[in-house]
Amino acid sequence: MTGGAGFIGSHMSEALLQSGVPVAIVDNLTDFYAPEWKRENLKEVRRSGEFQFYEADICDAVAMQKVYADFRPTVLIHLAARAGVRPSIEQPRAYEQTNVSGTFNLLEISRAAGLRKFIFGSSSSVYGATSRTPFSEDQAELRPISPYAATKLAGELICYTYAHLNRLPIICLRFFTVYGPRQRPDLAIHKFTARMEAGKAIPIFGDGQSGRDYTHVSDIVAGILSAVQYDPGKEGAVPFEVFNLGNSHPIKLSELVGMLEKATGRKAELLVEEAQPGDVPITWADLRKAERLLGYRPRVRMQEGLNSFVNWYRESGVSGQ
Repeated sequence: MTGGAGFIGSHMSEALLQSGVPVAIVDNLTDFYAPEWKRENLKEVRRSGEFQFYEADICDAVAMQKVYADFRPTVLIHLAARAGVRPSIEQPRAYEQTNVSGTFNLLEISRAAGLRKFIFGSSSSVYGATSRTPFSEDQAELRPISPYAATKLAGELICYTYAHLNRLPIICLRFFTVYGPRQRPDLAIHKFTARMEAGKAIPIFGDGQSGRDYTHVSDIVAGILSAVQYDPGKEGAVPFEVFNLGNSHPIKLSELVGMLEKATGRKAELLVEEAQPGDVPITWADLRKAERLLGYRPRVRMQEGLNSFVNWYRESGVSGQ
């Protein structure tokens, strides 16, 4: 599990340990946000069982070869990445290094080690500024409009190449705006909650009409678990599949604010700013393929998920923004 100390990765690690699966977590504890938060995540994960932890960078081929030699994984769930649209515009080379070169490292080592399955955590951002909704995996029109999105699409393409050339079974999962306990502090729901709890104004970029297909982390974990069990290999076909993991119910930014007001019991003060470069107007997952082949069905309703997030935020004692 790469990125196993992060938001989605820590939840996924817990689920695997609870099912009795031996787990090794690889994470470089980057300072993109406070490393102490990730160490706390690891403490929470350990409550579900013992695991091996390697503090290593996926870009370090030698270090990753040592991890493979020591743990001998059969399945890799690759969630480590530089995340975030806006920071990627400021540091595009860093995003290319981690998200593209780092993924290439893992694929090459996995090929040599005879890995049985490679799960790649991709993003809804690969669809970009497409006019077709909901977003379907068979869309040829992909228009990523940020370096982050472009690196995720590049990762998918490299994955296909390795599946084609080496018969390495690979599944790419396009996550749609994941939220829930332990969410990164730079993401809207966490940021808005922190500022509302502190009595501060929340920044609204644009007219509030942009829509996001918010998906609770527990639904994402269920989708990943199903992907681990799924066999993408068919006789004569490239053992490669792409699946959307979302909620298929986009929520406008203005609606999100209202729902957070209900969850927190506080009135939001808005600070309206210009729309940000790299932001797409809407994300919306077509889930028919994931439902048909993975049995994926999101369970958590938005207001329920926000209520649980606010409760976690208040109980966790994480610092506000």
